[in-house]
Amino acid sequence: MNDDLNDLYQEVILDHNRSPRNFRALPDANRRAEGDNPLCGDHFTVFLKLDHDVIRDVSFQGAGCAISKASASLMTEQLKGKTAAEARSFFDQFQKMLVTGQADEDAMGSLCALGGVHKFPMRVKCAILSWRAMLAALNGQPAVSTEEP
Repeated sequence: MNDDLNDLYQEVILDHNRSPRNFRALPDANRRAEGDNPLCGDHFTVFLKLDHDVIRDVSFQGAGCAISKASASLMTEQLKGKTAAEARSFFDQFQKMLVTGQADEDAMGSLCALGGVHKFPMRVKCAILSWRAMLAALNGQPAVSTEEP
């Protein structure tokens, strides 16, 4: 990856950390789950408003490092209007990108900004936390931790 692209991706992460999108409670959410990363201290609650099988709205609240907050912010932008199946597919693609650094840039869009996390294995848990909480919410589970298998 060239330096210009690295700089762009770094700016996307910093922007989403400084001004996270959809950073609020969602009073009419019908699903929610907490995500906890005890090693880093990240803790977020993900709120989903499901209409049948479609994510009509998604938000998050909590505190964490720049990677975890940016990841949650990018996730909320990506998942609005998607079906539960599409959200699960994005999770699988995102997790693969975090582990391998390889991504379908057309499909993943701005989420590719977090592709460099694969070089820092301890940060993968930070980036995946909100996504695991989103899956837990879809599955009706109240909480998830990065220390669970």
